[in-house]
Amino acid sequence: MRLDHGDDALNEVHEINVTPFIDVMLVLLIIFMVAAPLATVDIKVNLPAVSAEPQQRPDEPLYLTLKSDLSLALGDESVSRERLPGTLDAAAKGDKDRPIYLRADKTVPYGEVMEVMNLLRAAGYLKMALVGLEKASGS
Repeated sequence: MRLDHGDDALNEVHEINVTPFIDVMLVLLIIFMVAAPLATVDIKVNLPAVSAEPQQRPDEPLYLTLKSDLSLALGDESVSRERLPGTLDAAAKGDKDRPIYLRADKTVPYGEVMEVMNLLRAAGYLKMALVGLEKASGS
């Protein structure tokens, strides 16, 4: 409201009109809110928590070794794939809940490791652990 009617000259307004700026920002906010869920990966994975602390070693571990020539050894004794279930039962004394520690040469193809794991699963041993070497902290 203007009470002074004396001068009809238009004065310059030195204030910034922020209304268009707010409108543009709200439109951008809505665009990003709609586009953000579309940019995420749609594969649901329940990743396990990892602890850097080493696990305690069991008193009498059962090591199953897959050598580079794809032969198997239970402890220090060589065993064929056909005799593996019986040999495991004898070594574990029938305890199917006993964990089997699987060691494989790093030159062995991944498919062969999975085949041995399937043999263990078919024999009823569902608790398996993969054994590897710890890397030195400097490398």
